[in-house]
Amino acid sequence: MELLRARLEALLVTVLWSSSYVLIAIGLETIPSLTFAGLRYGLATLVLVPLLLVRGRHHEIRRLSAREWGRFALLGVLLYALTQGAQFAALVVLRAATVSLVLSATPLLVALSARALGESITPRQWVAIGLVTAGAVAYFGPRTLPNAQVVGLAIMAIGLLANAGGALVGRAVNASRAHPPLVVTVCSMAIGAALLLATGLAVQGLPALAPVEWAIVAWLAVVNTAFAFTLWNRTLRELSATEASLINNTMLVQVALLGWLALDESLVGIEVAGLLIVLAGTLLFQLAEQY
Repeated sequence: MELLRARLEALLVTVLWSSSYVLIAIGLETIPSLTFAGLRYGLATLVLVPLLLVRGRHHEIRRLSAREWGRFALLGVLLYALTQGAQFAALVVLRAATVSLVLSATPLLVALSARALGESITPRQWVAIGLVTAGAVAYFGPRTLPNAQVVGLAIMAIGLLANAGGALVGRAVNASRAHPPLVVTVCSMAIGAALLLATGLAVQGLPALAPVEWAIVAWLAVVNTAFAFTLWNRTLRELSATEASLINNTMLVQVALLGWLALDESLVGIEVAGLLIVLAGTLLFQLAEQY
């Protein structure tokens, strides 16, 4: 029963995370991208701080060394300021499915980076990389993209690199087991959110937000970030790494479906095929990594 509940809770988290793409796209119609991202993660940080206090983890923050703060700052810049900033900015001109597809290549880029650092890649993983590449080619196809979409893809390329870099830094930080995930998340998110909000306010400003726009920001911060993060970490106590990866990878299909249903972002046959090939490739890659 506990395992079934963990699986259902993990699936709920992926639905919440997938719905973020839709809510962000709706909010971007009136809220500047970087300011929007800064508000979301700034508010999410404020929501997580009481949880930090309740669990008695705030004492650990006082004992952090300058070196540890530096690593958390780097993580905050990569995972939040750059990755999330790029995602919000790209969703202004790209479909939700496209942004999701680009970010789905993160595990592959992490593995290639690890290979450069001396880790090996198995033959099955090379096959998976080939599948993802073929799927991406099928999705984008031999067509000329509007200039705005080219810029959006360039922004997402930066986001992909930052996300992969953040994954590598996060792996190193969490591998030491010196600090619980909540401390790492709150510290890095606070730094990334501050950078996003400061940049957004300086460059884009803050328009007067209507109640519905504040509701979107609040839902993204409280439910899709703070609550989802807490619930996901709880499910990881019951789920194996393989199960967690399989459930997490369903987001690629979920985002495409939600984009079609809520944003009228239709996909033609070859694009659907491309997404499914990319999904198969990422699943194969992660399964090959764990077995």
